[in-house]
Amino acid sequence: MFKKFMYILFSIALVISLSACNVQNSDAEKDQIESMTMEEKVGQMLMFGLEEDHLTDKTIKFIQDHHIGGMILFRENIKNANQLVQLTNQIKEINSETSKLPIFISVDEEGGLVSRMPPEIKNLPKSAVIGNVNSKKIADQVGVAIGERVGAFGFNMTMAPVLDINSNPNNPVIGERSFGNNEKVVTEMGLAEMKGIQGKNVIPVIKHFPGHGDTDVDSHKGLPVIEHDLDRLTSLEFIPFQKAIKQNADMVMAAHILLPKIDQNYPSSLSREVITGLLKEQLKFKGVVITDDLTMGAILKNYEIGDAAVKAIQAGNDIVLVCHGYENQEKVLRAVLNAVQNGDISEKQINDSVYRILSLKEKYQLNDEPIDAVDINKINESSEKIEQAINNID
Repeated sequence: MFKKFMYILFSIALVISLSACNVQNSDAEKDQIESMTMEEKVGQMLMFGLEEDHLTDKTIKFIQDHHIGGMILFRENIKNANQLVQLTNQIKEINSETSKLPIFISVDEEGGLVSRMPPEIKNLPKSAVIGNVNSKKIADQVGVAIGERVGAFGFNMTMAPVLDINSNPNNPVIGERSFGNNEKVVTEMGLAEMKGIQGKNVIPVIKHFPGHGDTDVDSHKGLPVIEHDLDRLTSLEFIPFQKAIKQNADMVMAAHILLPKIDQNYPSSLSREVITGLLKEQLKFKGVVITDDLTMGAILKNYEIGDAAVKAIQAGNDIVLVCHGYENQEKVLRAVLNAVQNGDISEKQINDSVYRILSLKEKYQLNDEPIDAVDINKINESSEKIEQAINNID
């Protein structure tokens, strides 16, 4: 009886202790926000790309003077393994000189058709191949491999997995980047890959909400229009996202697609009905929402980019992604700051978004410490083992 009583007391004390830790973390993030200038807060809500394979004075200024919270790298930024390590280390070093907050360094590493790894790295199989073998074990191994290679080169975020259901065979942009045309397969493979990435302490970004699978226009070039109503979206496109959210997805990317039966005026990425109404309120997503790249044709051909960035934040996005063009990035920075000063975006909304961003950085214990040389052979072995496992199933 005494042992049982002591066990109960210990359990109560543990719950109180954990609750206190959560309160302390919450208070620490709120205190951090209160100490930040508005430009520092807005900076955290911006993720910019780089035009070269090295940091220019303009990019350094964005990081140090404008406090941008994230960078994303593409194939044109990456020459080889050594150069990539030096580049991510330099980004962290530049950020740490003026900021106490670690910087997101992201990459589109899906494996298969979309891989940004240096040429020394052996690619992973396409998502369609993983879907065809329909093995959660292999999908998890791919997630682990993505997390390992991304983390080894200094990235702390990857724009994967793709949770779009490839229901349109004429889709020019998703295709074999999807795990397939079956919602069950896409959900199971996508969640296994997401968990594998998370297990390597890399932030996965599930995409492209509310579902880019039934389009016949490439949103890099134009604005796709999908005539689905809410019943159809709920019964198909939402399923992988809804399951991932229930399994603690950290971050969602919003697609540039127009859903006239949901919002006749704005594409999903700029739509309050989609981002706040559907993703946050209906699907109960509490994490960080990021737009797809605002320099894609779907946006630039239809909107002034500064106005689009403001509309995206008003819609409920926490981070706006601007991958290309210093001029575009400068326009976005000025437009968002002006919108806050004019009251078009409330300070409360900025604070709420920054709180979610800082909470995510804290959850993954991000830091700006440099990384050492990469074991390329070890990374390539993981690709070979996955390829062997797939061949054994076939």
